This record gives sequence, structure tokens and C-alpha cells, in this order.
Amino acid sequence: MSKCREWIAAAGLVLVLLSSVGWTFVRWRASGESMAVAAQQFLATLSDEQRAKAALPFDHAGRTDWHFIPKNERKGVQVRDMSAAQRKAALALLQAALSEAGYQKATKIMELESLLKELEKNRKGPLRDPERYFFTLFGTPGPEGRWGLSVEGHHLSLNFVVEKGQVVASTPSAFCANPAIVMNDVIPSIPKGTRVLAREETLAYELLASLTPDQKQRAVVAEKAPPEVRAAGAPQPAADPPRGLRVADLTLSQRAILKALIDEYANNFPPDVAQQRLAAVEADGPEKTFFAWAGSEKPGEGHYYCIQGPSFQIEFVNVQPDSAGNPANHIHSVWRDMRGDFGIPR
Repeated sequence: MSKCREWIAAAGLVLVLLSSVGWTFVRWRASGESMAVAAQQFLATLSDEQRAKAALPFDHAGRTDWHFIPKNERKGVQVRDMSAAQRKAALALLQAALSEAGYQKATKIMELESLLKELEKNRKGPLRDPERYFFTLFGTPGPEGRWGLSVEGHHLSLNFVVEKGQVVASTPSAFCANPAIVMNDVIPSIPKGTRVLAREETLAYELLASLTPDQKQRAVVAEKAPPEVRAAGAPQPAADPPRGLRVADLTLSQRAILKALIDEYANNFPPDVAQQRLAAVEADGPEKTFFAWAGSEKPGEGHYYCIQGPSFQIEFVNVQPDSAGNPANHIHSVWRDMRGDFGIPR
């Protein structure tokens, strides 16, 4: 079995084991406490050389250096350089930081790199590798004090701050997908029709289709979608004021669709973290929260949306072709904290 298949198989094995035993254990305690235990166990597997890369001071400049694009260099220790035991511990840490749904999305995003490698094998371009994902800890994981976690690679960037056993920051968080919809059977593990971020797209289309002409006129802020989410890779989100249609001007049924869409993003994380996010969204209120759309209303053509309130900003853009050349089949999506990413007040 290749190293790539070993990594994916290990992910599946850990998921099965934790589904029967570990998930119950995780839910007995706050997710920050579970993350600290998993982080300590991960660190215990590392060599001194690996620790020098994976365990950095909390105030290290690299903590706010993030991006979901392909990069030649990233902070931390990559999965490719880990032993089987280290990979298992890294996966357990990722599992503790996410919900089951979020973990499934994250590992499938990693696996999409195998598909990209096949689709692009006769071209020059960035390295495609499902093991090129990096784990970094900042500070000392434990029940006291403040520490951070980064898990990052192409199309995935997860950033956390834990203080006294509680997750106090979980942004920026980026889940992306290329292809958005797998159009061909190329490798057996990712069959045609696979759609990692399906509801993030379909619920937004459903909301847009439900709008009256007057609502749509206010919601659509541009005929053409922007090429990228705003401030991608910047330490803090764009401070632009919200645009579009106020949630207060949606009907109850339309608000239900929007709530399901926001829930889809929040529920990538454990219940306590998801509830933190949703409580902040609720506190923002419908008068100060907006839904904006740009670009086409048709699948396969460039489109974008933003949901923004005083405490949060969700952006979704699908304008790039996938690696097989299918138009607008390449998603970038992020959740950012308008009060300050990385637990740093603005």
C-alpha cells in the first residue's frame, strides 16, 4: 500500500474507532480540554527535531501567517514526514478540534489532492500531495494558560486558540474544494458526483431563488463575482461594511434557509464551539446582519456570496475552473471573526 493510501486508511481507521469509543469521550469534556489531551499525546510522539518545528512559542509570528493556497513552505510538521504512530496522533488531534462532519470534510479535502495529482499529472504546477498538511502548536497545551493550534495545507486552514480548557478563537477557518463537484471517475475513492461542500452552495442557491424581485435587487451587489474572498491570508478580515439584503427583510421561511446555511459552517466544529459562533450570530441580530450575492445565478458560472454581521463574516466564491477545465467548479470558503481573528481583538 502506498504512503498516500496508508494515510487515508489511517484516517478512516481513526474515524471508525472514535465513532464507537472516542467520540463519546470527546463529548464528556469541553472541546478545548480534549484538544489539549490530544495535543500532548501528539507532541509525545515527536522527535526533538520534529518538536522544534511543531511546537512554537504562542507569540511566534507564524501563528497569524495563514493561507489555503498551495505554498512551497509552511510552518509545522507535515504528515508526509510522520511515522504511522505520529499520523494517528495527528489525526486524533484534528478529530478533537472538529465535529464529525467537519472532520469528514477536512479529510476529504486532503484526499482531493490525489485526484488533482491525477488530473494534472502531465502539467507543470504546484505539488499535489494528500500528505502535505502541516500541524503546528503554539504555546504549551494544558488545562491552564493559552495555546494555539494550526492545521493547514492546500484548501484547508484551521486555526484555534484555547485558554483554560476553552476554545476562545477558531478563526480564520477555510474549507475549500477543487473540484467542487467531481465530474469524472478518476480514482475509486473519489467517485463521480463527490461534492465535499455541497450544502454550502446549494442552500445559498435555494435562498437566492426564494427572493422576491425587490429582495433580489438589494441582495445582488455586483453582476460579476469577485476573483477571491477578501483579505485572504491577511491576519484580520476585511473591515468593509456589510452590503446586500438585511436579514430583517427576509421572510421566516427565508430566514430558516439562511440559518441552515450558517449552521452548515458552524457545525464543522464541536458543539461548544459551534454554539459560541451561533450565539454571536444571534446576538448580532437580523437588523445588523446582511446577505449579499454577486455573479451568476446559474451553476457552472462564477458566483459569490457573503453573510456578514458585527461579529462574523462568511464568504464563498466559486469562479475558477477545476483542474479538468470545467468552469466555476472550484470553491473557496472562509469564516472570519469581525471582532478579531486568532483571538486578537481588533
